[in-house]
Amino acid sequence: MPRLGTRKLYFLLKDELAAIGLKLGRDGLFDFLRSQGMLVKPLRSYTKTTNSKHWLRKYPNLMREVRVVRPEQVFVSDITYIKSRERTHYLSLVTDAYSRKIMGFNLSDDMSAENVVKALKMAVKMRNTRNPLLHHSDRGLQYCSSLYQDELRACIITPSMTDGYDCYQNALAERVNGILKQEFLLETCSTGRELSRLIKESIDVYNNKRPHLSLNMKTPNFVHEKTCEASLTGFN
Repeated sequence: MPRLGTRKLYFLLKDELAAIGLKLGRDGLFDFLRSQGMLVKPLRSYTKTTNSKHWLRKYPNLMREVRVVRPEQVFVSDITYIKSRERTHYLSLVTDAYSRKIMGFNLSDDMSAENVVKALKMAVKMRNTRNPLLHHSDRGLQYCSSLYQDELRACIITPSMTDGYDCYQNALAERVNGILKQEFLLETCSTGRELSRLIKESIDVYNNKRPHLSLNMKTPNFVHEKTCEASLTGFN
């Protein structure tokens, strides 16, 4: 995690620092990293991957009426581009809105619905529960396609979409994209196959090792599994 934020880094290191008798608070760690030129500088780049100007049916934004209180209540989906030395590739992600766990992903050479739906199928396969589920995305052609919507219906998942092109209405999905690209996918891979391996490893670290401020410094997989387990135990 070479670009992990200082607050998360301090959370991971504080017990080890205390064990060796080093008194260093969070502000002290900030000061030390700054003095060494090691503070993370934000990367800013943006390429639009959404084509919402099409004739296919668009679905209402149901997230305005939803309070997310459990895992596998809402999945958020998005597509982002990543370049290798071969070409531009497209990464489709499906993330659980409660636990921030990346449930499904697929890297492809185009943004066809056939490739995007693979991430959804993986996410469905990774589910621990069969509670009612909402799928939220932008109004891109892929998500409105009959192929994608047929898969949602087959899995009894309710579609929800942003109102026009407004990235803030799908902010969580955009945030996960940003974490992967700005903290993990830092080097340009030579080939798509090499990039695919890097993405798989990065998502594993993101899900299982990277603490989240919004999860009280727990990892996405820890929150997801523990909360699902508690829910199933309570149900039984």
